[in-house]
Amino acid sequence: MEKFKVGLLGIGRGTAYGHIFANNPKTEVVALCDIDQESLAKGGEEFQLEDSQLFTSFDDFINADFDIAVLGSPIPDHAYQVVKALENGKHVLSEVTAANTLEGCEQIVNAVKRSDKKYMMAENCNYMYFVQQWKGLVDQGKIGDIFYAEAEYVHEIRDRVLDSDTSETKWRANRAPIHYCSHSLGPILYIMDDYVVRVTCAGKDARIIPNVGAGAIDMQVALFETNKGAIIKVLRSSVACRKPPLCHYVLYGTKGFLENGLENYENIGNSYFEGEDERSKSMECLSSNPNAPEEAKAGGHGTSEYYLVRDFLQSIEEDTVPPIDIVRAMDMTVPGIIAHEAAMYGNVWLDVPRLGL
Repeated sequence: MEKFKVGLLGIGRGTAYGHIFANNPKTEVVALCDIDQESLAKGGEEFQLEDSQLFTSFDDFINADFDIAVLGSPIPDHAYQVVKALENGKHVLSEVTAANTLEGCEQIVNAVKRSDKKYMMAENCNYMYFVQQWKGLVDQGKIGDIFYAEAEYVHEIRDRVLDSDTSETKWRANRAPIHYCSHSLGPILYIMDDYVVRVTCAGKDARIIPNVGAGAIDMQVALFETNKGAIIKVLRSSVACRKPPLCHYVLYGTKGFLENGLENYENIGNSYFEGEDERSKSMECLSSNPNAPEEAKAGGHGTSEYYLVRDFLQSIEEDTVPPIDIVRAMDMTVPGIIAHEAAMYGNVWLDVPRLGL
């Protein structure tokens, strides 16, 4: 069987997925691109690539001979790079979020519609083991109709906003906290089979790291109204003091609730099912599937990325719609862009366009 050839953009996130592709019998890593030559050389050694397979120029990289482009680059570059990759006949697995502007999102949508190649956004939180378990419970009607949900993602990455040693401003200095909402909205919208239609948001002060940019806003809190009439609250910060990071979800339904723990991804949560439980009971919330094969551990975020890559490859092989296709990618991205606008306008409600249909 001829293997799919994979090109990786970005030492770090790109190469994290690269380990999964390198260990998959259906794929081989044949190209690597990064602007940092030292990191690129180390990556080349790691994946046993020749110098001719290493690129510092994205345009040279995307013209190379491979089938799948894995884009682990900064979000402001996604729109140009996704469009270019699709136009060059590559299937695209792109890191989150889809783009950083509404215009960039529209450019990606139009490129996907023109192309016969697959596009999937790599929202790994949708593939956390407990999220998949919750999806099954909700589909069984265990908590009834969901009317309210919360997601809190507080991940202190101050040095990726402003370098504490050099005072160099990083690209994340211009990424508003609520822009990076797919880790929060993604699993909730997936479980609910819903999408956002309106949003309001608060938060524009930066006291922890002042005078840098929107990425240093202390905290942003958005309320999203969905097509099915549910409300989702999302709290986001990249600079607030909290360690370990918080990635917290709660779903309230007419017959019960589901809630994970308050530290990282591996924790103990709670659930309550009306008619079955006298009171809430503890439940294990794991990011990794305990029944996963050994090769599933090659990626990051538990076993999430292994299953994400599996589904992406299956969509290519069977010519089916990827699970996180252009519509779902925009469902997880556009609400955050509009939410930040709502905060800047003074906490107003704004309609959220649904792109990709």
